[in-house]
Amino acid sequence: MTVRVVLADDQPLVRSGLRVLMADAPDIDVVGEAGTGAEAAQLVRNTEPDVAVMDIRMPGMDGIEATGLITAAAGATRVLILTTFDDEYVYGALRAGASGFLVKDMALDDILAAIRVVAAGDALIAPSVTRRLIAEFAARPEPAPRPQPVGNITEREREVLTLVARGMSNSEIAAHLYISVATAKAHVARLLTKLEARDRVQLVITAYEIGLVTPPR
Repeated sequence: MTVRVVLADDQPLVRSGLRVLMADAPDIDVVGEAGTGAEAAQLVRNTEPDVAVMDIRMPGMDGIEATGLITAAAGATRVLILTTFDDEYVYGALRAGASGFLVKDMALDDILAAIRVVAAGDALIAPSVTRRLIAEFAARPEPAPRPQPVGNITEREREVLTLVARGMSNSEIAAHLYISVATAKAHVARLLTKLEARDRVQLVITAYEIGLVTPPR
């Protein structure tokens, strides 16, 4: 399967560099480029790519607003944020529906792998992103919410949701709970369905917003 990609960055050199890097990948096809969030949202509507690689800071409509427009549409395009991992807008990008993150100076193989992971329907949320997300919650002036009931999830699923919010992979969850990786994966899949979450990123956000997990103060 060929993954169709749109590149959105206000720096032409960054876009052309990414395009050149991806040119040799037989399964990735760059179908368009945009220099602003508005252009990116329109381009996605016109071309319906599998993945939009989106910079956050762009003139006019930024990458977060564009991500929200793209993920709110009926199409299947998923957004991969292009960032430095110390960007102050990481939480906003996650909340807008981003499925993962790319670092501008990461290795080519990692960039291509990230695009393939997101195109396949998975989320790419590294521990460093989770830590940034926790920091965003910790910096909020309002008190953390009290734990709320979460749909019809079981106690075990509640445990799994807590561990997902701490940035654990399925294998790490399995080891922590003394269950098989397949069982851990099944619990995560049921959580995605019950909480109507697109991916693990949204599970992390849900866990913090309902107060199931609270950041250290």
